[in-house]
Amino acid sequence: MSAVALACLQRIEELPALRGAVLDLLRSLEDPQIDVETLAAKIATDQAMAVKALRLANSSFFGLARQVSSIADATAIIGLRSVRNIAMVAGLTAALDGRLCAEFDVDGFWRHAVATALCAEALAGQRNFDAGVAFGFGLLHDIGCMALAMALPQDYGRALRLRGESDSLLVDAEREILGVTHAEVGAALAERWQLAPAMVAAIAKHHAPPEEGEPGLLDVLHVADNIAHALDLSRQEAEMVPPMSMAAWRRLALSEAELHRVFEQTESRHAALCHALLVKET
Repeated sequence: MSAVALACLQRIEELPALRGAVLDLLRSLEDPQIDVETLAAKIATDQAMAVKALRLANSSFFGLARQVSSIADATAIIGLRSVRNIAMVAGLTAALDGRLCAEFDVDGFWRHAVATALCAEALAGQRNFDAGVAFGFGLLHDIGCMALAMALPQDYGRALRLRGESDSLLVDAEREILGVTHAEVGAALAERWQLAPAMVAAIAKHHAPPEEGEPGLLDVLHVADNIAHALDLSRQEAEMVPPMSMAAWRRLALSEAELHRVFEQTESRHAALCHALLVKET
C-alpha cells in the first residue's frame, strides 16, 4: 500500500468514535440471541436517536393506525427488526456528516445508502437470508465514502471532481488520487468499530464478490448496490452503475417476477423513508 493510502487510513483512525448505542445496534445485527427489551432500552437511552427513530416509526413509511410514543411501543407494533433498522439509520445520519467536503453530496449519499439497504432487504427476503442483516449491510456498504469526506475533505473533493470530469468509476478516481478506495476505507472503519467479520468483508468486497462459492449476503449486497444505482434513487448527476459480477448474479438466480417485486418494494418505500429522515427531496 502506498504512503498516501497509509496516510488516508491513519486519518480515518482519527475520526470520532460512534456513540455507544449506535455501535450496540450495529454489533447486534448478527446476534440471534439479542434481547428485545435490552435493545429497546439502549435505543431509548440515546435521546437524539430515539426521537428520530420515533419520527420514522410514525411516518407514512409504516402507516401505523395510531401514533407510538415510546421505543417499547414501536418495538411491540412494528417489530424489533424494523425498530433496529430505523434506529440505525437515525443514529448514523445524526453521527456522520461529510459536509466539510464541498463536492460530497451528503443527502445523495444517504439516499443511495437507504435505497441499497431497502433493496438488499427485499432481495434477502426472496432467498431466505436474514433481511435485517442485509439491511445493515446495505446501509453501511459505502461508509468509506463518508469517512473520506469527513477525514480528508480536500483530497476527497479532488477525487470526486476527477470522477465527474473523466466520467470514471468512483473507485478508479479514488485510487488515482488517494491510493485507496472507499471499500477499503469502509472495511477498515468497520473493523475499528469491531463489527462482525462478515460485515467487514461485505463492505470490503461489495464491488468484487468472489467468482466461486455458494450464494450469500455478499451477493445480495453487490446486486442491491447495482440495482440501487440503476434505479437512480440517489438523484446524483454523476450516478454511474458499477460493473455487475455475473457470478453473483447467477448465484442469486432471480426470476423476472422476483426482480419486479424487488424493484417495486425498493422504490415504493424509498421516498417515504427518505422524507421521514428529512433528506431533501427535489
